[in-house]
Amino acid sequence: MKLSTKARYGLKAMVDLSMNFGGGHMSTANLAQQQGISESYLEQLIASLKKAGLVTSVRGAQGGYSLSRPPDEINVGEVLRALEGSTDVMNCVSSTSVICSNACSCSARPLWLKLQQRIDEVLDTTTLADMAVDYKTQLNRFDKAEEE
Repeated sequence: MKLSTKARYGLKAMVDLSMNFGGGHMSTANLAQQQGISESYLEQLIASLKKAGLVTSVRGAQGGYSLSRPPDEINVGEVLRALEGSTDVMNCVSSTSVICSNACSCSARPLWLKLQQRIDEVLDTTTLADMAVDYKTQLNRFDKAEEE
């Protein structure tokens, strides 16, 4: 499975929002700057996340975006499906419809099904809170390495 830039930047923005959870709304400008992307591109990503009910917005000077639920209640699978539409590694393992005329006779399909199960398990059990903790740990390691 190769994730698009839409999924990568959208997930990173959601981690930033989770790290700010409870601290008010984050502006598009602030989020875009943290991601190193344009505000217009970020707004496209946020629109998909908002449509999926993962993000809320407030207009005005103190406005911006925030998570619609606590970070420990939003899993990575939800975010990626909102941005990508699917996390299927191949058409023959889709949970909605199998698009392969050889699905029943394919010797590799059992492997693809196992792989898809494991991917879904990781995506659906990893929350934004988990990612925020991992990110903070990573930043701390980087800071310590720079001090040495």
